[in-house]
Amino acid sequence: MQHECTLRARSYECDSYGHVNNATYLNYLEFARLEFMKAAGISYSALRASGYGLVVVRIAIEYKTPVMWDDTLRIVTAPLAKHKIKVVFSHKLYRGEHLVAEAEVTWACVNQEGRPVKLPPQLDIPELEP
Repeated sequence: MQHECTLRARSYECDSYGHVNNATYLNYLEFARLEFMKAAGISYSALRASGYGLVVVRIAIEYKTPVMWDDTLRIVTAPLAKHKIKVVFSHKLYRGEHLVAEAEVTWACVNQEGRPVKLPPQLDIPELEP
């Protein structure tokens, strides 16, 4: 499954150069993954209530061109790989049709004690398959 969402860069996210700060992209990627999950029918609160959590274990971002205050971004999210305990997502961020950044984010499933565990049945869905 591929999912698209949009957001607008806010002034307080910019650094002294007037660009959206590189660390802000982490928030953008989190927002996009949560929107992907909602669209896939995954309730994060229900997942947490059943004793599971999802934690980011790896992020790789390639910045192509700066994003400025008030730019509208379109973020395309899709699963790249699914393993026993983790899922790798691809994110492509666009301003209009221009690619501004690409990222890969890996999250792992953990239990209430924070230990890695096999993905639960509610995450064994076709929308998470590459």
